[in-house]
Amino acid sequence: MVRPGDGRTVADIVRRAGESPAAIEDGRVFIGKKRVTRADQLVAAGDAVRIGPGRPPESSHVAPNVEILFHEGGLVACVKPAGLPTVPDHAGSAHSLVAIVARSIGAKTEYLRVTSRLDRDVSGVVVFALDPAAEERLRTARAEGRYQRRYIALALTPAGTLAGEGIWDAPIGRAPDPRLRAVRGPDAKDATTRWRTIATGESSATNVGPQAIAVMLAVDPVTGRTHQIRVHASNAGAPLIGDRDYGGPTRIVLPNGRILAPSRIALHAARVIVPGARGLVEARAPIPAELMETWSALGGDAGAWERAIASETPPLDSRHA
Repeated sequence: MVRPGDGRTVADIVRRAGESPAAIEDGRVFIGKKRVTRADQLVAAGDAVRIGPGRPPESSHVAPNVEILFHEGGLVACVKPAGLPTVPDHAGSAHSLVAIVARSIGAKTEYLRVTSRLDRDVSGVVVFALDPAAEERLRTARAEGRYQRRYIALALTPAGTLAGEGIWDAPIGRAPDPRLRAVRGPDAKDATTRWRTIATGESSATNVGPQAIAVMLAVDPVTGRTHQIRVHASNAGAPLIGDRDYGGPTRIVLPNGRILAPSRIALHAARVIVPGARGLVEARAPIPAELMETWSALGGDAGAWERAIASETPPLDSRHA
């Protein structure tokens, strides 16, 4: 809390707190809930200034390279690795996907408009709009159902729990933990997710319920609620592998005694189709090695990944779940 005599600018407060001026450049300094972008921004007595923790030394190395899939027609699509936030968080802004992509294409971060975001521990295609016209084009496409997203998810469930295909349409609202969401929680909004079971693994998980087997799902979110796929899958009795927040297993014991400890959520945005300036543009993100290894260890068929990308999910006028 700024007191009389503490200083006139944010830089003064940061120095007084014993922090490096780089905290401002890193995007770790906030006045109230607003991120500070300038060291000479004025402060007043009574302002609440918060400085987020820096990244630990072992993770403060050069930001990971992010593959750009296309850059045209006011759009840029890239592959987000798991573990990287899409937008700045309280640890700062320089390590976020939007900042890395902006540097890659030589644009200012504020010019990149997020049209869909992935949770930190989810991987796959993310599309940014670079100007208002492209942003409006994607907004219209989403409203008309022409903004297509295909996710692939892995879950562990008792055999037969998720057979066939269906639609999850339970509304999603807030959860007691403000970081999370819940089916029919306060301020719930309509949410629709189409899904289809692509394949099941041959190995059971001896520590995850009776006869729990791996299931690969092709998933298309129709709406875009926070954590939508993860919440719907958990509500259907199939929390995703690695999704600790929604009950997914983070330690899997195989019949041969091998232990799997996934470091991420088994959810990947494999394909996105959006309207470009001259027609539809498709972007695909390669399946991450860790997901392929997890699926293989659970007895899954390697060919299932391509089937999951190409498979059709049920139309919206069907209601199987």
